[in-house]
Amino acid sequence: MNRISLHENKVLKLQNVVSLGMNMEENVNIDLLIDKMDTYIQTHGAKQIGPLIQATSFEIKDDGAVDIKMQFMLQTDNFIHNVEPPYKMDSILRVKNCLYARYIGPEDKLKFAYDKLGVYAFENDIELEGCNYTIYVDRNEEDETMVADVFMPVKE
Repeated sequence: MNRISLHENKVLKLQNVVSLGMNMEENVNIDLLIDKMDTYIQTHGAKQIGPLIQATSFEIKDDGAVDIKMQFMLQTDNFIHNVEPPYKMDSILRVKNCLYARYIGPEDKLKFAYDKLGVYAFENDIELEGCNYTIYVDRNEEDETMVADVFMPVKE
C-alpha cells in the first residue's frame, strides 16, 4: 500500500554521526562508499546504528548551473575521536522546524515525497531552505517497496 503522510514542525536529531560529503559531478559507486564508511566505523571501535541518512542541497552557480551536494551519514553507538578526512564526526546534529514526510512505496517513486512536501510548502506559503534529509528506514526486497523519512528544513 503506497502512502505519504506529512507533518509540520518536526525536529531531526541524530547522535554520533559520521558523514562523508561528495559532489554529484563525481562518478562514484555509492554502495561502495557506504561499505567503506561502515568499515571505517568498525575499525575505529564503533558500530553503525540505524539506517543510512542522505542530505542533499542545491546551489545555483553564477553561470546558472546547479551544483548538487550530497552528504551520506551513519550514526554510531559511540563517538569516534580523531576522525580523518574525508570523514567528519558530529556528536549531535539537530535540525529544527522541518516539514516531514513518511514515504511507503516503490523505491523509484520516492520523488513523490519530495514533490508532496514542495507542493505543501507552496500552498501554505512556507519557504524552505533548499536542502533535505532522507532516512532510508526499511527496504523490502521481495515486493520492492521501501520506507523513508524525508525532512525539509523551513527557513526561519
